[in-house]
Amino acid sequence: MPLGEQEQFLSYNGEVLIFYLSKTKHAEGAADKTMNLCVRRMAFDRDTKLFVQKSSGVFSMRASPLKMEIICCSCTTDSRTGIILPCILMKKRKRNNVVKYLLLLLHSSNQFEQSFHFKLDYEVKEDIRLFAGPSVLWRHANKLFYISSNTCTVLSAPVHPSSVVWTGEIEDEGTVVLGIRTACLPESEDDEFSTSDRAIWGSEFFGYAIESQKMLTGTCFMPHAYSRVVSSVHVCKNEILKKQLRISLVAVTHKKQLIWFQDGLPKGVCELPYEKPCSVKTAVTSSNELLFIVSFASGNICVVQRRDSLQVASKWQEVKSLLVDDFIGSGSEQLLLLFKDDSNADVLSTFKITDLGAVNYASGINYKHVVPAAEGLQENGLLTVRALETRLQAGYTSVQELQQHLRLKKRVILESCRALIDLVEERTHILPTAKEEGLVSLWDDVENPPHSLSKETSLASKVPEHFIEKLWQRVVGDSLVVGVKITESFYLSLSDVSLSLVMDQNFSSISPIIECRNKIIKLNKAFSALAVSSCQTEPPPKKMKLNLHSKNELKKEFPKRCSRVQLDETKTVTAVTNLSPLLAFHRVRCIVLLHAKKQKRLQESKKITVLCGKILLSLEDISNGKYSVTMLRDNSYCTGSMEDIHALLAVSVRFSFQIMSSDCTLTPVNSWLLGEMECTPFKEYHDNIFCHKAGNVYGTVFNWTLKNPFEGVLTLFCRNLTVLFQCLHSLTRVLPPSCDVKLLTSGSKGVLTEQLALALEKEMLTLRSLFFSKESKAENSFTWGNEPGKKISDAPVASLLDSEEGVQQFRKKLQNEREESVLSMNQTMNGALYQELALKIAEAQLSSDMIVWRLSKS
Repeated sequence: MPLGEQEQFLSYNGEVLIFYLSKTKHAEGAADKTMNLCVRRMAFDRDTKLFVQKSSGVFSMRASPLKMEIICCSCTTDSRTGIILPCILMKKRKRNNVVKYLLLLLHSSNQFEQSFHFKLDYEVKEDIRLFAGPSVLWRHANKLFYISSNTCTVLSAPVHPSSVVWTGEIEDEGTVVLGIRTACLPESEDDEFSTSDRAIWGSEFFGYAIESQKMLTGTCFMPHAYSRVVSSVHVCKNEILKKQLRISLVAVTHKKQLIWFQDGLPKGVCELPYEKPCSVKTAVTSSNELLFIVSFASGNICVVQRRDSLQVASKWQEVKSLLVDDFIGSGSEQLLLLFKDDSNADVLSTFKITDLGAVNYASGINYKHVVPAAEGLQENGLLTVRALETRLQAGYTSVQELQQHLRLKKRVILESCRALIDLVEERTHILPTAKEEGLVSLWDDVENPPHSLSKETSLASKVPEHFIEKLWQRVVGDSLVVGVKITESFYLSLSDVSLSLVMDQNFSSISPIIECRNKIIKLNKAFSALAVSSCQTEPPPKKMKLNLHSKNELKKEFPKRCSRVQLDETKTVTAVTNLSPLLAFHRVRCIVLLHAKKQKRLQESKKITVLCGKILLSLEDISNGKYSVTMLRDNSYCTGSMEDIHALLAVSVRFSFQIMSSDCTLTPVNSWLLGEMECTPFKEYHDNIFCHKAGNVYGTVFNWTLKNPFEGVLTLFCRNLTVLFQCLHSLTRVLPPSCDVKLLTSGSKGVLTEQLALALEKEMLTLRSLFFSKESKAENSFTWGNEPGKKISDAPVASLLDSEEGVQQFRKKLQNEREESVLSMNQTMNGALYQELALKIAEAQLSSDMIVWRLSKS
């Protein structure tokens, strides 16, 4: 085989990689025993509309030209760093029918690295696939074999496939092989339709997970009836929803068909224009349209669009190679078609780049001689389309805002009608709270006068009668956790929420008030972000509706009472106290009180105390495990009630660490959590995982959030520092040496910056409101200007100066204005007013200074 036919093409990061073999030049007559594997990196130049070479690389091997061959190439993930790299599989024939295979990785510096090699007594020819690891999979004699860089040993799968139609990643399963095999009919099977299906067609689909070495149900991909005709498959989307694997895929068949399957059922079909389709891949264009590209054995290509129905959009013949990538750097994918051209030795001389839309470049066009009016037409068209898409999105957003505004006006009109009816019927109309209706005041809030004691008393009495949804208790170790779930409408009007526990018995020697620890935990409904603060006073937003569904919600301001409070989207408040002192009484009943500030106006509130109920605690119930927290495994998930999760997080200490790596991705962290630490996600909240590993670390909750592949934040909720150090010690053994682990002590800089902006806004508004308050109160304390009954005429100055009497009148007027000016510059106020103003200003400035200090420490 001539060396020129050994060329292999691969797209990587918008570049075209050309791999080929070449002989090493020797002196005339010298034996040729060295072969070079060469690579050329080609990039598309948008100015010249041609491919130009950026760089090249060479890898030398001891072999004869007739014994070396490039089998295939692909882009796979390097398990050591998590980075996707070009991968090349080479074949080297040796004596005694032994074939040696080498797997090479190409780095960005154009240096080749041999990942591993293996020897076989036969040649690999059928269904060769490269996947993450890097790993190699092939089929031989109806058996499935694979080898990876981690094991370097050839392994055999317990299946006997007649063909492999797809290899890729499946959520929670890792690398999965989808193939076709002879139907295996068990004696009894629940799925009668599937059994008859396989019996008729004689073959079936199967899925095999490489890492877990387990079989997957083939019908979750496609019905078995299609196993006799499908030649290639591409999985477009896969996810786990309600414990069920949901898969969307497209398949091509020997019957000249392309079929779209969703959740194992056919949803659309398209007839293909050529015979023998052999592979299918996808591309997402600049218009966010999904294209299916089908390759045929004859070298033809066709593209199928999925709009109202599947239909062939374009087709080409005599295509040498098809690549999909962002070749022009527009942020979306395009198709690169390399056509056969025997008259030109340059492999990239005849090509076409297109996305079946605004992008369309082709070789053989002299762009320099195009008329000036057409220069940049494609680029301008692409920019115009994007601008129109942006305007369309902005218009859609405006329509949504208008609809929301109309719904708000409708609610206001309905409430006004109810108030009018109550007024006519002489009934007292009770208005809903502004937050309950999602409304914000349009006017500046005004402080209530100091004499409004009666109004404050009535406010404290207007507490909803049925605002307690649930009162519960849990025992976690040596701690008692008491929780109160309150209604949303009542919770929205509160701030500074806390709980107190008071014993309901008369003990003359001890205080009935139970001391609790003070801390707040904010738990979002999505359970993807947890924030903890320890008695930190932070300013509320000014004239801003509190949105409990927002991840940027500010933590509430809590009083300095000894309680531990937890707020979340379920409006649950918890208090934690030591259990041991209570057990001395064998049986104790406690009253649960809720303390809060009920908002009246923006800057004024009233402290209230509400009886939530009573709890009974006995040594017998605790011994029987009545109030224990239960966390069990159930099909790779951790089960536990919401109360159990609240109690577990309430007694834990939170630590957050920023993990950064400069030369490799952070995939070992996830492997460490699921492997060595034996963690499983909560059943309803997958972002947080529970540690089942025996020992001190049992019960630790982890939250691993990746900002990008090289940076993430690991949050731990553990019982004490000993558990923390054990977890960190275990983690550092799996992290690469170049990783940087930093403790986040004062919270996220983004959150602190937002809080600082709100605090400074509050400080500015406080100064402004107090200044106008001072002006109005001072004006009432002074009388300046002319005496009553005397009025200075507003005659022109020239007329006043004509006579001596006029001069005296002008002099008196000037003197009066001077005295008024002096009085206005030297206003005084009483001590109580000055003390009130100074205290409010100091409180606002102290809040800002605290956040600045925390920001400087982060």
